[in-house]
Amino acid sequence: MYNNENFPVDAVITWVDSTDVVWQNNINKYLENKVDWNNNKTINAYHSINEIEITIISIIKNAKFIRNIYLVTDNQEPKDFDKLQIIAKESNVNLVIIDHKVIFRGYEHYLPTFNAITIETMIFRIPNLNEHFLFFNDDFFLMKETKIEDFFVGDLTVIRGRWDSFYEDKTIRKLALKLKSMFKEVDTNKAGYKLCQQNTAKLLGLKKYLRIDHTPVAIKKSTIEKYFKSNSKSLDDNVKHRFRYKTQFLIMSLSNLLEIKKKTFILKSNFNLSYYQSYNYLKVVFKLYLFDKDETKKFMCFQMLVLANKKTLSYILTWIDKKLETDFNKTMN
Repeated sequence: MYNNENFPVDAVITWVDSTDVVWQNNINKYLENKVDWNNNKTINAYHSINEIEITIISIIKNAKFIRNIYLVTDNQEPKDFDKLQIIAKESNVNLVIIDHKVIFRGYEHYLPTFNAITIETMIFRIPNLNEHFLFFNDDFFLMKETKIEDFFVGDLTVIRGRWDSFYEDKTIRKLALKLKSMFKEVDTNKAGYKLCQQNTAKLLGLKKYLRIDHTPVAIKKSTIEKYFKSNSKSLDDNVKHRFRYKTQFLIMSLSNLLEIKKKTFILKSNFNLSYYQSYNYLKVVFKLYLFDKDETKKFMCFQMLVLANKKTLSYILTWIDKKLETDFNKTMN
């Protein structure tokens, strides 16, 4: 049986506090179109309700095999971080902040960076990071108990994904974009999540890409280290962009595809995910009900939860509180 003694696994979370005035002033130094931090509509794309607390608590409670949680930040610290560390310590988990300067040692000339893809590319360089680790965005939650075998089975990495065609090979999509472009300008070079996944597959010479979703990703550090040891230019090219760029690849996709090439993987088409990016009250209530009923669902992603109105947010946080035995509805709403 696997446990955190004979099979140590870490968790890595990337996070930024966009309410930090120092960070706000810093990003505006590099943006062509400056952000008006007094405009509520504009800042919604950056702000959060401190969901990082939910992410951390959900890992501690529902991934009891995790030994260390590394929070990667730009000289920042979440609210009540000392309390989170105490909660972690009570569960024999080491909760540590890792500054960008640490993982960008030797690449400091690319700092500061405001590009999640760039930052994620460097997480394998965290000092003392265990061979096996899970990557989380700061809006990924574990809402049911997980075990090591949900992510690693011996030397095999569990991958959640589905094979898909590149955009240029999708005839219907190309026709739809052509029609759409007749009425308004269409940016086909936007560095979106799926495009960057496709870039990764092309980097490795594949004819299709493995579409991943907003779930934790299992990664073996040695797989990434070995690749970049032989492909240092790929690393440099990917981390030089201060903001997201159309040619970048995803470290999560790279890890998955390298394991597939080595035949050291288990592929699952079920993402085990409940995903939220709009917050109609009745739809949210129904989706949370379905999550409870579906035993296969373990992961949640709430993108831009700050957009939820007070009633919907209260329902979500109360639901989470019951699962995690917390009081987020009082502290976040």
